[in-house]
Amino acid sequence: MDIKRDILWRVYLSYIIVAAVGVFVIAKATYIQQVQGSHWRSMSDSLHVRLQEIDAERGTIFSEDGEMLSTSIPQFDVSIDFAAEGLREKNGKRFKENIDSLSWCLSNLFKDNSANSYKKILQEGYNSKDRNFLLRKKITYTEYQEMNKFPLLRQGKYKSGFKFEQKDIRLNPYQSLAFRTIGLARDSFKVGLEMAYDSVLKGRSGSRLVRYIAGGVSVPVEDALETEAENGKDIVTTLDVFIQEVTENALMKMLVSNEAQHGCVIVMETKTGKVKAIANLGRGSDGAYHEDYNYAINATEPGSTFKLVTLMSLLEDKKVSLNQIVNVQNGVWQVAGQTVYDDDDMKGKTDLTVKQAFELSSNVGMAKLAIAGYSNNPSQFFRHIKKFRMDTLTGIDLTGERKPVIIRPGNKLWGPTTLPWMAFGYNLQVTPLQTITLYNAVANNGTMMHPYLVNSINEQGINVKKFQPKIVDEKICSDETLKLIKQCLEGVCTEGTARKLFIGSPYKVAGKTGTALVANGSRGYTDQIFQSSFVGYFPVENPQYTISVVIVNKPHVANHFGASVAGPVFKEIADRLYATKVIENNSKPNNEKRDSSFFKYAGYRTDVKQVMQQLNLKYKDSSTVTNDWANITATAGHIVLNNKNIETNKMPLLKGLGLKDAVNICENDLGLKLNIKGKGKVIEQSIAAGLPVAKGQVINIYLN
Repeated sequence: MDIKRDILWRVYLSYIIVAAVGVFVIAKATYIQQVQGSHWRSMSDSLHVRLQEIDAERGTIFSEDGEMLSTSIPQFDVSIDFAAEGLREKNGKRFKENIDSLSWCLSNLFKDNSANSYKKILQEGYNSKDRNFLLRKKITYTEYQEMNKFPLLRQGKYKSGFKFEQKDIRLNPYQSLAFRTIGLARDSFKVGLEMAYDSVLKGRSGSRLVRYIAGGVSVPVEDALETEAENGKDIVTTLDVFIQEVTENALMKMLVSNEAQHGCVIVMETKTGKVKAIANLGRGSDGAYHEDYNYAINATEPGSTFKLVTLMSLLEDKKVSLNQIVNVQNGVWQVAGQTVYDDDDMKGKTDLTVKQAFELSSNVGMAKLAIAGYSNNPSQFFRHIKKFRMDTLTGIDLTGERKPVIIRPGNKLWGPTTLPWMAFGYNLQVTPLQTITLYNAVANNGTMMHPYLVNSINEQGINVKKFQPKIVDEKICSDETLKLIKQCLEGVCTEGTARKLFIGSPYKVAGKTGTALVANGSRGYTDQIFQSSFVGYFPVENPQYTISVVIVNKPHVANHFGASVAGPVFKEIADRLYATKVIENNSKPNNEKRDSSFFKYAGYRTDVKQVMQQLNLKYKDSSTVTNDWANITATAGHIVLNNKNIETNKMPLLKGLGLKDAVNICENDLGLKLNIKGKGKVIEQSIAAGLPVAKGQVINIYLN
């Protein structure tokens, strides 16, 4: 009995304990649900419900002629939740029924794996029950649209398990063209206009309340407040794609041929200060040239192009006249124990006029004149430097413009050689942009314009802010000084250091060459690295464009003079602009009868012959072996038909062709891709005639 009683006691005790625990659990559950329910529900929401940011679409950067320079395009990462209920219900019936057709579609779209390979990949993912199986990264929007039509996917993301994560990427359609000026927007890398106008372009992000469910999938919370994203605005720049292409090609050609370290070119519209092109090319470790740094806004010793400041100051203060004689002492002069040297061409020269000393770029002449004029009162010279805004930033709408370095009297670096060396562009640093702004003011009859890169800000095609040309200084000097300094700048191109460069040119140029020895870090000047420059404007009678070219050469290079390195780049750009922009802008309609004694056309041989027959014009066919394309030329009443030879691996001359013929040659005969601008006949092409071409290469053609 004792044993039985003992067992029953234990059973009753266990029962009481279990009952007590049960009562406690029920009581606690009731308490949590009724009393603390709101607290725990809010905590649950905080873990599973959160605000999700809605990215705004970044604005587009356009050129002045309407071309897209930088824009955003969507890309998608594709992943699959292989544990999704809709995919695994009924023992995976939906997945098994669609895997073959889905694999075939994926293989056909991406063409990187066979259908069997894709089937194996999908099957392995399904077996692993991976909730975030990455199938493919960075697919395009077109591919995204196509995938949504595939078997299984068209049943929706909850049944297919497919998830698409959108990421907008920034694209420069013209790739490296003006890259450092336009910039590229990335999380850790913004430069150029992308950085300067970031607040305008990026817009404002929105937000929405979402709840995360199985598989990490987020769904919007119904009736929750949602803030819409405000897309970024577009900006329209002053850049011209054609001028930029011409500028970069001319600079690249010289850099490659002279194996230079780097160079930059700025093209400015004279009357407005609009920057039409900025090319910055530096040589990388691979030996190729890239837009690696904005040299146009980096301060360096300018060399002889700064002599404009010296002579303008002296003329404005009436300390010299152009006919005044200065002894250049065979190009060698001692001052304060240091020697000023001229180029070897100055050997044997002694007495020169001030105008000749400037035109021939005599360092000795400019140094002597500066000492004579300002040694007793150097602050007078610095007042002109300030007036010409060589001591301050231009304020162009780019981030990163470097401050000029000007040593003033009283500075610990000021010495007896500072002033004479400054007179010919040493012992100071200014940017190419500052220099061109001053030269542009001379070209613009003394009115200095603010350089700028953005014409307007647009929102959905509607202009919301427009930037007008802004005058910095109505008159940088007197009309008398301006007239004299223009004569000197023109003289450089007719009688001075650039005289050979512009022989036979159909337009007149005014400008200044510069050749400066630049330091190479701790090695100083021992490497004999020269900076070649040319700054000028054209046509002299009615200046349309001002161009600055600055090239830093490799050590000990033989060809390093401004006239032979920077000058040809200036001339190539000016020639192209004169033929395509200046003549067109300056042409005026007239009623004079046109001389028809000369003409030259090109086209499909059959079409050319038909036109000649319709016009009843007699011609001589000089072709011994005929081909599909022909040139027709008339001189003094004699009309001759010649073959126009088209080689499949070389670029032909397209000038004079109609659009149809140009398309036939480029696309059908050569396999090139065409970008077309304008209407009428071809007047310009981005790939010069005679250069090698390959199928798929892009060529831009411009019609009149």
